[in-house]
Amino acid sequence: MLSWLDEAGAAFTAQVCGTPKMVTKSISEVVFQKPVRAGQIIKIYADVIRIGTSSITIRLEARRHSVYNGSQRNVVSVDMVFVRIDGDGEPVPIKTIRSDYQDRRTEKER
Repeated sequence: MLSWLDEAGAAFTAQVCGTPKMVTKSISEVVFQKPVRAGQIIKIYADVIRIGTSSITIRLEARRHSVYNGSQRNVVSVDMVFVRIDGDGEPVPIKTIRSDYQDRRTEKER
């Protein structure tokens, strides 16, 4: 599950920031609220919390989906921080941000 969350978070932040060079900096406390069994469908949702100079904080929520009645149960919520890096692995400024997330950039970064 943690691997899925990390992969989904990296893909989401790459899309928001317009670059594939995003790495995980930190993951908040992870508390699993419901069990997940093999064969169950898991849907992962993401939202941007804040965008800094070279980092982006997101909240991911994984939900167990029932194919029988369409209901979803929250399995885990986690905040993650990703950093944009260059070819040497050093942090670089996030320059491109999808317009619908532009207002999430912190005031001093605008």
